[in-house]
Amino acid sequence: MRIGELAALVGVSTRTVRHYHHIGLLPEPARQANGYREYRLAGAVSLARIRQLARLGLSLDELRDALAGDDGRDLREVLRELDADLVREQEAIAARRARLAALLARADEGSGALMSAGLAEVLRGLSLDGSPVAELDRQMLTLASAMGGPEGENAVVELMRPLTEPDTLAGGLDLYRRLDDLADADPGDPRVAGLAADLAGHIPDAMASAMIENSREPAAGGSPVTDGDRWLETLAGEMAPAQAEVLRLLMERLRERTSC
Repeated sequence: MRIGELAALVGVSTRTVRHYHHIGLLPEPARQANGYREYRLAGAVSLARIRQLARLGLSLDELRDALAGDDGRDLREVLRELDADLVREQEAIAARRARLAALLARADEGSGALMSAGLAEVLRGLSLDGSPVAELDRQMLTLASAMGGPEGENAVVELMRPLTEPDTLAGGLDLYRRLDDLADADPGDPRVAGLAADLAGHIPDAMASAMIENSREPAAGGSPVTDGDRWLETLAGEMAPAQAEVLRLLMERLRERTSC
């Protein structure tokens, strides 16, 4: 058989056959005097086996092992490994479908449906209708959790949940109102320092440590701007000058507190 006849018989393209020859997966057949390859039935069988295993999802290296006979791993071992890979893929797909089902059940919540129920609950607790600072905080927390994936989202929930407890929630909402009141104030306003101190006292130790860790000074020779710095700059850039000054003083107090 010529290469075109072989390809047609097995159901592949001639380009595929040549590629298998090129990478050493399919042995080259003997050539006729005119230089054309002359394929025998054994070559068709080898090509069919390659095609069959490729359909199962074996990589090129796995195909080589599976076809190597005594010189490579046992075919049973290769196929068992492939089966284990498929089991893991099925488990991952099942987890994604469960996550999707949960989102579909909350689709009427709009963009809030894209976050976990735990984070949605925390953000609802911290919301204050008509408060620009509360809405800004909500957006930043949503962004941070989304960029951190499920693990990051869970971490945000655990850090923020203490602030939604009844004995601390009212104080937190009052702090939002006081920040809103500084929208038109000067950074030197006497209310700024006091509000920064009260905010520092309101933030739990675990959250304070996380905030400082994410804005830690870079090591010698490192980048002059950390990811934490970028978060703080982004948040401050959305605030009025006096509100941004509260944030700066707050971080100073938290650094002093966590260094003790």
